Amino acid sequence: MKQANVKDNPNPELGDAYTFVSIDPATKLVLSFAVGKRTAEATYQFIADLSQRIMGSVQLSTDGWPPYIGAIQRYFGNRADYAQIVKVFENKDAGRYSPAPLAGVQIQTYLGVPDRSKISTSYVERNNLTIRMHLRRFTRLTNAFSRKKANLKAALALWFWYYNFCRIHKTLRTTPAMAAGITNRAWELSELAA
Repeated sequence: MKQANVKDNPNPELGDAYTFVSIDPATKLVLSFAVGKRTAEATYQFIADLSQRIMGSVQLSTDGWPPYIGAIQRYFGNRADYAQIVKVFENKDAGRYSPAPLAGVQIQTYLGVPDRSKISTSYVERNNLTIRMHLRRFTRLTNAFSRKKANLKAALALWFWYYNFCRIHKTLRTTPAMAAGITNRAWELSELAA
């Protein structure tokens, strides 16, 4: 149910759910995702999973959510060059469903020496739009949202499998999994059930 309707119900499965997503900007491959509350605990679990999926050094960029700093330091240590991007908006009320005008962007480096030309959250933000456009449960102002966390996780797992292995990315002209060298062909949906 929506967070506003939770009230005093102690069930942690109820209310808002946040989707954490990591994406490789070169191949557009979704490396990891997690569903949970926007808490430090969920952030640490997500970054722990991500760190096990990446070998060697990496450059990471995130939004300004503070728990990312400790989680990336803990699970990546000196393997990561890491910076946060914080968008600053004007104080104007732009309307109920649109954000205030962007006033600027602040970049803060936390680990290593990230290449400033590659510090960006644009790819994951664009991926979030793709998710909203393709998964009905992410469409705003509808009653199609998931009523169980397990159902949301399952829907996202199917979507990301399709996105990585079946869907031809328009700019790559191949699937993200093919671009990453994981497979040499676009997979068929029927292969998911096999």
